[in-house]
Amino acid sequence: MSTGTPRAGARARVGVWLGRPLASFHLIVTVAALLTLLGLVMVLSSSAAEAYAADGSAYSLFTQQLIGVGLGVVAFYIALRMSVRFLRKISFPVFCLSIVLLMMVLIPGIGSEGADGARRWFNVAGVSFQPSELAKVALVLWGAHILASRRSEHASLKSLLIPLVPAALLMAGLIVLQPNLSTAIAVGIILVSLLWYAGLNARLFAIILGGGLAAATVLAFTAGYRSNRIKAWLNPGDDPQGLGYQSNQAKFSLADGGPFGVGLGQSRAKWSYLPNAHNDFIFAIIGEELGFIGCMAVLGLFALFVFTGLRIAMRSVDPFLRLLAAGSTTWIFAQAMINIGYVVGLLPVTGLQLPLVSYGGSSTAITLLMFGIIANAARHEPEAIAALHAGHDSRLDRVLRLPMPSSFSPMRAAAARSKSTRPALDGRARRSLEQRAGDARRPVRADAGVRAGRGGRVPSGGRQPEPSRRSARQPGMQRRHPDGRGYGR
Repeated sequence: MSTGTPRAGARARVGVWLGRPLASFHLIVTVAALLTLLGLVMVLSSSAAEAYAADGSAYSLFTQQLIGVGLGVVAFYIALRMSVRFLRKISFPVFCLSIVLLMMVLIPGIGSEGADGARRWFNVAGVSFQPSELAKVALVLWGAHILASRRSEHASLKSLLIPLVPAALLMAGLIVLQPNLSTAIAVGIILVSLLWYAGLNARLFAIILGGGLAAATVLAFTAGYRSNRIKAWLNPGDDPQGLGYQSNQAKFSLADGGPFGVGLGQSRAKWSYLPNAHNDFIFAIIGEELGFIGCMAVLGLFALFVFTGLRIAMRSVDPFLRLLAAGSTTWIFAQAMINIGYVVGLLPVTGLQLPLVSYGGSSTAITLLMFGIIANAARHEPEAIAALHAGHDSRLDRVLRLPMPSSFSPMRAAAARSKSTRPALDGRARRSLEQRAGDARRPVRADAGVRAGRGGRVPSGGRQPEPSRRSARQPGMQRRHPDGRGYGR
C-alpha cells in the first residue's frame, strides 16, 4: 500500500462529511463552543492572581465572565430561532436604538466614567454593558438588509451608499467621542466588508478604504495615549520600562512558552508583570502556558471559522444572508487578527479583544449572539432546508427544538423591506420589479429552490449538489427567481 493512500482516504472522508447538508451548522456551533470553553479556562487562569489581589477572591473576574457566557448562550439560542424575515424587520429599529445608546453613554451621570475620562459603559446594579458592542451587530444587520434590498431593486450607486455610509460614519464618530478608536476601527471594517461583498466598484471602494485609513491615522496621532502606542510600536526598545513595557512583557511571555508551554496555570507574567493579561493580552498567556501548540490551535479555530462563515455565505441563496454571513465573518476574524497582531508585535496596540477568548461579559455575549445568527444562516442553506424538510434533522436540532427554516422567496423578501429603505425608482425599474413579482407568483417546480442563482459564485471545486428526489418533493421549496443575483465577491 502506498504512503499516499491513508492521506487520500482521510481527505475523502473529510470531503464526504463536508458534503452533508448540515455540516456548516455543526462546524459553526463547534467552533463557538471550543473558543468559549478555551476563553473560560484562560480567563480563570490569567485573572486569578489579579482578582485575588483586588477582591480577595481568585474567582471574581471569572464569575463575571461566566455570567457573560451564560447570557451569550441564551442569545445564541434566541438567534437560532429567529426567522430571516424577523431579522430584517428589526434591523433598522436595533440600529436606531444603538445610536441612541451611543449618545446616552456620553452624558455625564448616565454613562460611567472610566480611566482617562472615557465613557463607554452603562453600569446598572453592578452589571456593566458596552453599547458599542451592540452597535457592531446593529450595523452588520441593517447594512446587509439595506444593501440586499437595494441590489435587488437595481438601485443607483447613490442609493447604495446613502444612508448606509453616513449612518456608519455617525456611529463611528460617536464611538470615537467615548473615546474608543479600536471599536471605531471595527465599525469601519464592517462597513468596508459589506460594501466589498455587495460588489461596490473597485475604484470607489479603494477611495472609501483609503479615506478610512487616512482618518484612522489622523485620529491615532490626535490623542497622547494613541500616539504613544504608535511610538512604542515603531521603537519598542526606546522606553522598555515605560511606553514599550506592555508589548515587551507580552513577547517575553510568548518566548517563555516555547513549543509546549510551561503548563496550564503556571504563567509567571500574570503575577502583575503583564498588564491586562486576562483581557487584551490573553493570547500572550495562552502562548506562555500552552506554548506554540496552543497558539496554533487558536489560529486553527479562527481559520476554521473563516472557512465555515464564507462557505455559508457562498452557499446561501438569500442575498441578505450572503451579506450578513460574509460581513460578520470578516468582522470577527479581522478583530481576532488585529488582537493577535499587536500581541506578537506586528501591529500597534489598539485594545481590540480576542473574540470569545478575552475577558469581557458584554463582548462575549454579543459575539455569541453573532455566532448564533451565522449558525441560523447555515440552517438556511438550500441543501440544509431540503434535508430538514425531508426529516433528516440532526440530534442537535431535536434537542434544541429549532423551528423549520423556510426557503428564500423574492416575494417574502420584498415584503420584509421597510418603506424607508426603498429608493426612488424610475419607471423602467418599477416595471422590472412588477414583472419579477408577477413571475414569482407563477407555479414552480418543487426542487428548484435548492439550486444556486445564476449570478451567485460557487466555491472553487465544483457545483452545488442537487437534492435527492425525496427531499425535492417536500413542501415549501420554491424556485429562486432567475433575476436573483449573487453579488458576493
